[in-house]
Amino acid sequence: MSDETQDVSADPLRPLKVGGFSMPYRNYVLLVLTLIYVVNWIDRYVFAILLDDIQRELQVSNTVMGLLTGTAFGLFYAVLGVPLALLADRTVRIKVIAWCLGLFSVMTALCGAATTAWQFAILRVGVGVGEAGTSPPSHSILADLFPPKERATAMAILAMGLNAGIFIAFFFGGWIAELWGWRWAFFLAAAPGILLFFVARFGLREPPRGHADGMTATGDAPKVMEVFAYLWKLKTFRHLALAAALTSFVGYGALQWVPKYLIVSHGMSVGEVGTALAFVIGVFGGLGTFAGGMLVDKLSKGDARWNVWVPAGAITIGVPFGLFFYLSDSTTIGIIAWTIPIIGSAIYLGPALSVTQGLASLKMRALASATLLFVINIIGLGLGPLLVGVVADILEPTYGVGDALRYSLAATALIYVWAVAHFLFAAKYVREDLATVATLEGRAEA
Repeated sequence: MSDETQDVSADPLRPLKVGGFSMPYRNYVLLVLTLIYVVNWIDRYVFAILLDDIQRELQVSNTVMGLLTGTAFGLFYAVLGVPLALLADRTVRIKVIAWCLGLFSVMTALCGAATTAWQFAILRVGVGVGEAGTSPPSHSILADLFPPKERATAMAILAMGLNAGIFIAFFFGGWIAELWGWRWAFFLAAAPGILLFFVARFGLREPPRGHADGMTATGDAPKVMEVFAYLWKLKTFRHLALAAALTSFVGYGALQWVPKYLIVSHGMSVGEVGTALAFVIGVFGGLGTFAGGMLVDKLSKGDARWNVWVPAGAITIGVPFGLFFYLSDSTTIGIIAWTIPIIGSAIYLGPALSVTQGLASLKMRALASATLLFVINIIGLGLGPLLVGVVADILEPTYGVGDALRYSLAATALIYVWAVAHFLFAAKYVREDLATVATLEGRAEA
C-alpha cells in the first residue's frame, strides 16, 4: 500500500478523525515545512553577509561574486525545480522534500571548506539543486491541507520562513564571521537542516491530493509542457509571473549586495551589518509577509483582484524610500527608510503562490509552483545579483567601490515600477480565470 493511501488512524501525527485532517496536525505540518523553508533561506543567504570577506580572500571581481551568489545558484535552482516538482506530483512529496533538504544542507557545510571560486560555484550549484526540490512540493501539500479561503495565509506563513531565515543568516552569520571566521558560519548554518531531514523523513505523512478542495485527484499527472502551455494561456498567470519575477529581480540583487554596500559605503562591520539587516529584513519583512497574507485573504473573499492590488500598492509606496536609502549618506535614517520597501516587497509571494495554486488542477500543483518559481528565479535570482555586480564593476573606475554599488542598486530599484504594471494587468483577468478554472474542476472557487 502506498504512502498516499495507507490507513492513517493509528498514527498520532495523522488526522484525529477519518476523512479530515485535524487543525493541530495541519498546523504541525505547516510548522515543519516553514522550518525547512527557514533553513532553505539560511543556507542561501549566509553567503550574502559573508560576501565581502569571501571576495577579499578569493580576490575576484564583483561580476564573479554576482555569478556565485546569483547565477550559479539561481539557474540550477530554477531549472531543476521543474523535474523535481514533476517527481513530487507523481510520487510521495514528503520524500522529495526530505532528500533535497539533506542535499542542500551537506552542500552548505562543504562551502565552509571551499578555497577557490570554482569550488564555490560547484557547491552553490549543489545548494541550488537541493533547494529546488523543497518549495514546490511544500506549496502543493499546503494546498491540499488548507482550503482556498485560508490558503494565502498558510502560504504567507510559509513565506515568512524567508524573513526568519535571512534574520538568522545575517545576524548569526555576521557575528560568527566576525568572531570565528566566515568558514564557521557555513558549518553552523548547515546543522539545522541535517536535523530537520529526520523530522521530515520520519515525522510527516502525505495528505491526499485535493483534500482541502473536497476532491480526489484521479488520473496521471500532466506532462511538463502540458502544464507550461496550460498556465501560459492564462493571462493572469503570465502577468503575475512577470510581476513576481521583476519584484524578485530587485529584491535578490539588494539582498546579495546591500551588506557589502553598507560595509564599504557606510563603514559598518560585518557584525553590525548583520544585526541591522536581520531586524530590517527578518522582523519587518516577516511582518509584511504575514500581514500581507492575512490582508489579502480577508479582502479577496469579496474580490480576487485584491490578491494583486495589495502587492502592487505596497511596492509602489516603497520605491521612493528605497531610493532614499541608496542615495543618502545617513546610515541610520537610510536603514530606517529601507524598512518600507522591505515590508512592501515582502507581501507579493504569499498571494502569488495562492493564486497559482488556485489556477492549477489538483495533479499539477507542485509543478505549477515550480513553473512560477522557474520564472521568478531565472529572471530574479539568476540575473538580479549578476546585473548589480556587472553595473558596479562598470561604474567603479569612475565612482569608486562604494558609490558604484550605491548607483547600481538605485538603478535596479526602479524596475519595481515595471513590476507594478504587470500586477495591475493581472488584476484585469484574475477573477475570470479563477472562476473558469474552478468551474472546470468542479471545486470551490479559489
